[in-house]
Amino acid sequence: MSMQSQKKNMKTIHGLVSQNLGYIFGERESGPNGAKKQFHTKSAAFLRALGRDLGFQDVKVTNNYGGIAVSGEITLMGMWREGNGLYLQLSQSAMGWQSFLYRQISHMKDYTGGRNRWLPADMFASGEYAELVDILLALRKPSREEAEYAA
Repeated sequence: MSMQSQKKNMKTIHGLVSQNLGYIFGERESGPNGAKKQFHTKSAAFLRALGRDLGFQDVKVTNNYGGIAVSGEITLMGMWREGNGLYLQLSQSAMGWQSFLYRQISHMKDYTGGRNRWLPADMFASGEYAELVDILLALRKPSREEAEYAA
């Protein structure tokens, strides 16, 4: 996807998490046919493109729709190389404040990883895609060859 598409996706994702994705109306929740489904679809496409832009060797995007009254979460796990990767999760907070979790991981089944860090949802509102990529790339450790070349 282009930079413009990703900026537009960020703004759409922010708009979706700014509303209540877990509300129930009538006999249907917003999930299967409403804003919750749109949140999952748009976020998964956004994270797949982000994984390509970050240059991962191995990448996985998963959806957990959860049940009624929650947004569920969409997760990107990617590895730059063995021992150096990223976990990023988009979901709607039940606490009222909006931010997205990210942390370092050391392998593709590392669900605890390094310390939790938070991206403010306002970054998504303004579509600051280049800044988002820079923040996430800061977790990438240079390989031995790259470190030796830089020295």
